[in-house]
Amino acid sequence: MKTKICGMKYPDNILEVGSLLPDYMGFIFWEKSARFFDGYIPNLPQSIKKVGVFVNETVENIVEKVQKHDLQAVQLHGKESVEFCLNLKTEFQNLKLVQIEIIKVFSVADDFDFSVLAPFEAVCDYFLFDTKGKLPGGNGTTFDWKVLENYPSTKPFFLSGGIGIEEMDAVNAILKTNLPVYAIDVNSRFEIEPGLKNVQLCKDALKRIDTN
Repeated sequence: MKTKICGMKYPDNILEVGSLLPDYMGFIFWEKSARFFDGYIPNLPQSIKKVGVFVNETVENIVEKVQKHDLQAVQLHGKESVEFCLNLKTEFQNLKLVQIEIIKVFSVADDFDFSVLAPFEAVCDYFLFDTKGKLPGGNGTTFDWKVLENYPSTKPFFLSGGIGIEEMDAVNAILKTNLPVYAIDVNSRFEIEPGLKNVQLCKDALKRIDTN
């Protein structure tokens, strides 16, 4: 079981959270976000994969950010099409960046239609399920995880959407099911303010998630 702490913004805070060794750390390159990242990423332990979060961005700009910040993964949080994902994947291959993971986000409500996932299977490495809300992410609310009982795929996914310390028991319960949960993704519920993480809360969460 992997862990991801997203919405990082401030260098000192990035280093503090990085010392906890989550598997992934996310940096949001969407200008309308309160957690918009426009700085430099300090040197992190090599075990941590740096994720760039993009919303309806161009392939060219995503590639530019991947190369500038030495990202290991991109998270597509907008209305990116299958064709877009394929074009991005092809561009990474052409640039010999084949190791870059592509994570496609889907916003989930109670009536989510899982059939929309099938065309994306071949063009991304992981899905990420977030709560459908006013913003593309960081809304601070969970969705009804029982919806995932209808998940028709074996594609591993990130579980996201308003997960806080109070949800850790429920998180561990869902990890005991047969669902292919690959990682737990936390963000807004572990903050002092947007982009500034409460390091102790993050530490407590990482301890409580059953990573076996």
